Amino acid sequence: MPLPGIDHCPIMPTYGPPEVMFVRGEGSRLYDPAGKEYIDWLAGIAVTSLGHAHPAVAEAIAEQARTLVHVSNLFATEPQWKVARILDELVGGPAGQVFFCNSGGEANEAAIKLARKHGGRGRHVVVSALRSFHGRTLATLHATGQPEKHEAFQPLPEGFRHVPYDDVDELEKALDDTVAAVLLEPIQGEGGINETDPAYFPAVRELCNERGVLLMFDEVQTGLARTGAWFAHQHYGVEPDVISMAKALGNGMPIGAIWAKTEVAAAFKPGDHATTFGGQPLAASAALATLETMIAINAPSLANTVGTAMSDKLVALNGVTSVRGRGLLIAAELNPDVLGDRTAADIAKMCLHSGLILNAVTPTALRIAPPLTITVAEIDQGMRVLDGVLNHGDPAT
Repeated sequence: MPLPGIDHCPIMPTYGPPEVMFVRGEGSRLYDPAGKEYIDWLAGIAVTSLGHAHPAVAEAIAEQARTLVHVSNLFATEPQWKVARILDELVGGPAGQVFFCNSGGEANEAAIKLARKHGGRGRHVVVSALRSFHGRTLATLHATGQPEKHEAFQPLPEGFRHVPYDDVDELEKALDDTVAAVLLEPIQGEGGINETDPAYFPAVRELCNERGVLLMFDEVQTGLARTGAWFAHQHYGVEPDVISMAKALGNGMPIGAIWAKTEVAAAFKPGDHATTFGGQPLAASAALATLETMIAINAPSLANTVGTAMSDKLVALNGVTSVRGRGLLIAAELNPDVLGDRTAADIAKMCLHSGLILNAVTPTALRIAPPLTITVAEIDQGMRVLDGVLNHGDPAT
């Protein structure tokens, strides 16, 4: 249904009918047209990691808008150049190069094209994991290991293969001479906040080395401090060939990127890939302010500290049986006895109407990915709402 007072929703129903319209945000709080306040435990799905309307990001955007908004990528701009240098430093390891785009799906699309160009004709297959999520373009949709999402859009581009997540033996069987790359999320986000055995990614790296296959990490949701490291793959001490990122990079401004080792990036020649708006000055200035602020506040450490506190409080909540994830990318598994005939989506909807924003990542689990700057008071306020909804059917007062 359209929002109250609106006869016809002008937005296509790709996300379903919106429950709430937001008009203003500040830090970890959002406000609807009536002035009602909401605690944001989702951050636009791991996007506004510095919170809404962060002063440094807002000022950078305003200043850049007064200075230079756009030129063709035939030319360099200062914000783009600086962001690429910082990303290369945060990745660490061997020197790399960055391609800028506008979203996570576009970043993964670029990574897939790079893998095919690097592999050469006849070596084009990308292997990804079941329950993964890599985007909604035709190619990234097929890379996504959720067959139920594929059927309506068949035939999809060929060249994709899926194996169980966290299963080295099945991955090894899939790596024949047609494979160009393995594409994996260090922690599966949309699939349920799923982690692997610590030995999995080192074994995957070794397999890729043996077979001459690129190892590509999709860090669109996990990247840029969210899990307590600049990139989640760094928890495992594994060196990737390609990394895709977006979401938190611009703290809400649309920007995505892939980083690749210099020798891998060299597979792209002029004209092989492009995007008009990728890395344009306005978005890049937001990314630059975001990264500089994250570095200044030691965002990975903050995510670890606040994430531990939030996880401890969640586990102590009646109705939560377990918590999984890292840093501030968390899934709270709900007790079936407390849920009753409700689902996690029902709980999320009730929380929304009670002033707390989170979402269901499985039928029995809630995803929690708040701004890294969320306060203890805002965590406690959200806990009271969640406790009231889970155990009383309405928020605690």
